[in-house]
This record gives sequence, C-alpha cells and structure tokens, in this order.
Amino acid sequence: MADEIRFATDLYQGTAGYYDRYRLPCPAALLDHLVAASHVSGGGRLLDLACGTGQLAFPLSPHFAEVWAVDQEPDMIETVRAKADAARIKELRPVVSSAETLDAQPDHFELAVIGNAFHRLDRDLVARRMLGWLTPGGHLALCWSSSPWIGTEDWQRSLAATLNRWQQRLGAGDRVPAGLDQARRDLPDPDLLAEAGFEVVGRSAFTAEHSWTLEDLTGHIRSTSFLPPAVLGDQAAAFDADLAATLLPHSADGVFTETVSSAYDLASKPA
Repeated sequence: MADEIRFATDLYQGTAGYYDRYRLPCPAALLDHLVAASHVSGGGRLLDLACGTGQLAFPLSPHFAEVWAVDQEPDMIETVRAKADAARIKELRPVVSSAETLDAQPDHFELAVIGNAFHRLDRDLVARRMLGWLTPGGHLALCWSSSPWIGTEDWQRSLAATLNRWQQRLGAGDRVPAGLDQARRDLPDPDLLAEAGFEVVGRSAFTAEHSWTLEDLTGHIRSTSFLPPAVLGDQAAAFDADLAATLLPHSADGVFTETVSSAYDLASKPA
C-alpha cells in the first residue's frame, strides 16, 4: 500500500534560522522516557529522519556512538553541521537526503526517530525501509508535539483564523495536501507500522505549560511550511501587524500561555 498524500519537497526552504530559534525543544521528560523505554546501549547508532535543525538529534546524541541527522532541505542540514561543529560533537553525521532515498545499511541503527514529520513521508515505504535499517530488537519512535494554533484558548482560535485567512489571501492553501487527515484516520500510524512488520509498543504522552511572546509566535509561524518567508514575501510586515492586532486584545502583558501536548509512539523490530 502506498500513501496517496504527497508534499512538495521544498516547503521549508529558507526557514532554517526561524526553525532553529523558534521551534520548541523536545521536552526532557519525553527524551528521558524514550531512552529508557528503548533500552539504548550507549554504543549504538541513532537515525533522526526529517531532522529539521536537530531538535531530536542533538539532545539524544550523548546516548549514542554515532548519530545520523537526515533532512532533504540543504539549509536545515547546513545549520545542523554548523551547530555540531560549534559544539564539537564529532559523532553527529549530517546527511542531505529524503527518507525515501536514504542510503543506509541493514541492521545499522539501534534507534530511529522522526519528529512531527512521519505524515509528510511516504509512510508505508519509509516504515519498511526503517524496519530493515534497525538492528534486531531496535526501536522506532514517532515523536510529535502540538502547535500553538491548535487549542481551545481564545487567542489560539484567533491565531488559527488569522493563519487560515492569510493562507487563502496569499494562495498558500494547497501547501498542505487535501485529504491528509483522512488518510491518517483510515490507517493510523501504529496500524501502518504493524502492517510493515513492527511490534507496536505503545504511546507515551506528556504535557507542559509554555508561554509565547508575539515575537516568538511570528518567528514560529515563519518556521512552518505553510507561511514561511518565501510565501509571506513583501506582505510580511502587513501579516505581522494583522497578527498583533488580532492577538494583543487577548493578553494584557503580550504573553500567550498554552498547555503543550507531546508524545511518542514506540515500535520495535522483532528480535
């Protein structure tokens, strides 16, 4: 079975700086739980697919002898490379490649992680490829976290409406393929992994409170695939002004607080 949903391959072009600065780090509680649940040895290899600027690769790197940070966007990998050089992390290997075409050896990785990106990949193909790349008994973790425009707070509803309005105004409504949510409802990720040959371990969920400033939110939006700098173009200042006018009435101090949900689905390769 092949997914019918396809994303364009350059949607994050030009976003790396915003992505690295304004994306929330993965919660330490989640990472600690994942390391324990996946029984990492301390001497294996980690594969971070669709790694962005390394939100999973860097904090997990102390637990592995080698880390592959893989993304199809060259700007993302250049940022990963610069960060690894600055931190003198020699075990981190930046790789420009899509998940679907990555060249890796069988039984090579002890743990593979994908953060907020599995839905963007050819899920069936990538799941089967990862099953081959993992060592027997190795694990795959699909990690995700909620977005600030998805929630029940008044400011979140206003933010979601503003983003939708600007996507339509700028002709960016098709950057997220139609039918995406339905495809995942028809075949949820854990069911797909089971069909690919994984043993599904289960989901672990976490929550934490986070407060955003207006600058944080505008930067975070520029890190997305649907309203990046390339789409905002010469309308960026007008967008920022509209966003401020929409959101500031919801906050006396210019701070917007939400409960961020994060989780990972864990699966293992049969030993």
